[in-house]
Amino acid sequence: MEITKQIVAEHGITEEEYGKILNILKRTPTITELGIFSVMWSEHCSYKSSRSTLKMLPTKSERVLVGPGENAGVVDIGDGIWIAFKIESHNHPSAVEPYQGAATGVGGILRDIFTMGARPIAILDSLRFGKMDSSQSRRLLSGVVSGIAGYGNCMGIPTIGGEICFDAVYEKNPLVNVMSLGIISDNKIVKACATGEGNPIIYVGSATGRDGIKGASFASRELTESSYEDRPAVQVGDPFTEKLLLEACLELAKQDYLIGMQDMGAAGLTCSTCEMASKSNVGIEIDLSLVPKRAQGMTPYELMLSESQERMLVCVKKGYEKEVEKIFAKWDLHSVVIGRVTSDGIFRVMDGQKIVSEIPAKALTDDAPIYQHPEKEPEYLKEAQAAFSLQPSAFSLNEILLKLLASPVIANKAWIYEQYDHMVRTNTILCPGKGDAGVVYIKNAEYGKGNTEGTEKAIAMSTDCNGRYCYLDPYMGGMIAVAEAARNVVCVGAKPLALTNCLNFGSPMDPEVMWQFRRVVEGISKACQALDVPVTGGNVSFYNETEAGPIYPTPVIGMVGVIEDASNVTDMGFKDEGDVIILLGESRDEIGGSEYLKIIHGMIAGKPPLLDIEREQKIQQAVLEAFEAKIVKSAHDCAEGGLSVTLAECCLQGKIGAKCSCQSAINMSPISLLFGESQSRIVVSVSSANLEQLRQIIVQAGIPYEVLGVVNGDELIINELIQLPLKEMETAYQWQG
Repeated sequence: MEITKQIVAEHGITEEEYGKILNILKRTPTITELGIFSVMWSEHCSYKSSRSTLKMLPTKSERVLVGPGENAGVVDIGDGIWIAFKIESHNHPSAVEPYQGAATGVGGILRDIFTMGARPIAILDSLRFGKMDSSQSRRLLSGVVSGIAGYGNCMGIPTIGGEICFDAVYEKNPLVNVMSLGIISDNKIVKACATGEGNPIIYVGSATGRDGIKGASFASRELTESSYEDRPAVQVGDPFTEKLLLEACLELAKQDYLIGMQDMGAAGLTCSTCEMASKSNVGIEIDLSLVPKRAQGMTPYELMLSESQERMLVCVKKGYEKEVEKIFAKWDLHSVVIGRVTSDGIFRVMDGQKIVSEIPAKALTDDAPIYQHPEKEPEYLKEAQAAFSLQPSAFSLNEILLKLLASPVIANKAWIYEQYDHMVRTNTILCPGKGDAGVVYIKNAEYGKGNTEGTEKAIAMSTDCNGRYCYLDPYMGGMIAVAEAARNVVCVGAKPLALTNCLNFGSPMDPEVMWQFRRVVEGISKACQALDVPVTGGNVSFYNETEAGPIYPTPVIGMVGVIEDASNVTDMGFKDEGDVIILLGESRDEIGGSEYLKIIHGMIAGKPPLLDIEREQKIQQAVLEAFEAKIVKSAHDCAEGGLSVTLAECCLQGKIGAKCSCQSAINMSPISLLFGESQSRIVVSVSSANLEQLRQIIVQAGIPYEVLGVVNGDELIINELIQLPLKEMETAYQWQG
């Protein structure tokens, strides 16, 4: 096939990039080579627009064993337990085919975990959709939730938490970010490497079909009406095959003859082979005639660019091919030697005796273009941040609280998470909706300790981000995303340990988007350094926009924390009559960017609340000390909806009322007091006998606090402003989608 300018453009390759390809090859590429360059140099695979900015993120600590660059980060949490975790996006596929887009997003992130030799024990999701009065949004939501449930439930891995938000900017470009965490057995990490000239390259798992072809390129351009014609770019998942693949790969991971393993995810066979070669400074030669196929007449181009699911590439020591075959045959999976490691640094693709591609491996990875795109402060920002005045609301304060409790962002999501099996494997301590983070036990057998050596530890996980804050102030929004995700795990008794992030933005060709991106990353970096929480990896998802414009900058943070004593875990619900309610932190006269403004006044305006990250660290540490002293009966972060919603949720979860009086903010506007979203605030309850001990911890930390009142009765009372029965709040809170 003649390579024309039109064909080059259709592959998303610029004239400058094509010139670089010609210089690398010293000849015109074949169509297969052009396809290989197009996916490997796509934004999705190469991070060509974000790589330089991401360097400012802190990635190291004494706990971090594997940082960015591998399939998942790995952290040592003590007691000989290593955990692997990662978050990734599957936004565009979910927009055009919501069930399979979300399902294969789950499958992909699970493979990232067990490729490292870790058994996945938990899934979380972070979802964004348009307004729920839109039939389009309801269709996407239904399909995505069904896809997550369908894949995760069949895999037998609990979905233990997450978040979901709704805003018009996500109407045609939903965000589907999925996180998973696993335990590494016997402290053996598997990496994506291929070493030793002559060692075999083995294809394992499902056969290759025509689904998912050029999926990485599809994810590297904005969504348009014609994107719905790209359904073949969406993969089709088979969780039952993936379950077999998981068990076979974990069995293989224990063998001394295994050298490396790589998931065939984005860019499929292309990415897995050339990345293994490049990382190990070797070459790889494969023969496509040997690849298992589930469609007749597949061309080399299709085979190299297919993103069919449930496939892995492994490298083992020569002479152990039959041992690998035995393992995968036991699980009824393909295991075929399709190539070998070479010493020439070339990624060579054969089709029988014919060479169809011959490219230096590092040209596809290390030598991918890196761009410093122009940046410009957005035009909308000054107007959006400008001071504003509000007309008095026609609703009473009681009515406003009920409307906020009924807001899809805040309301009970039980109808969603009850579709997920969150108790499978019986590890789950805190189920979705109970606390600010999901919590799981660590079973002895899962980390190679048999049944004789136990651990008291548990792991807490949370995903969090407020896109409105990042839209109104990207730097502050990035900081708050980290702080709130950390606060979530602290509220269940966990010390924040490390995070993974999924940075969802519009087109990098837009200077305003790139300005947002840099400022968000700067904010994330600042908060990570202050809280001593490194970034172990993640995902950048650009081109999240439609003809209507880009989404809000949405840097989803997946936070992981460790609980030293699982018996300390508690949820957000108030427990017993007479318990004392305390607010740690300070309420300020801040209403910008709040859920109140959006729901009651239809406004996305003002500046988001300020975050004092040093105070945040002190408040989180004080709460952790209270947990260690075993005096915390409930804890809940003040987030969307402000203090009144936080107290209401504590009452609803505990099925008991509260009588509160906020004296420190008596001169504040009632709206800000009740519905403002000031940062660094946590509501805790303790027995009256332990109040003085908590006071001592707080005073020693040097942080503001206030005793709000007591757990009491069957209604929520706040000053003389709010008085609502639990039943009335419960009715509003039971959102049904």
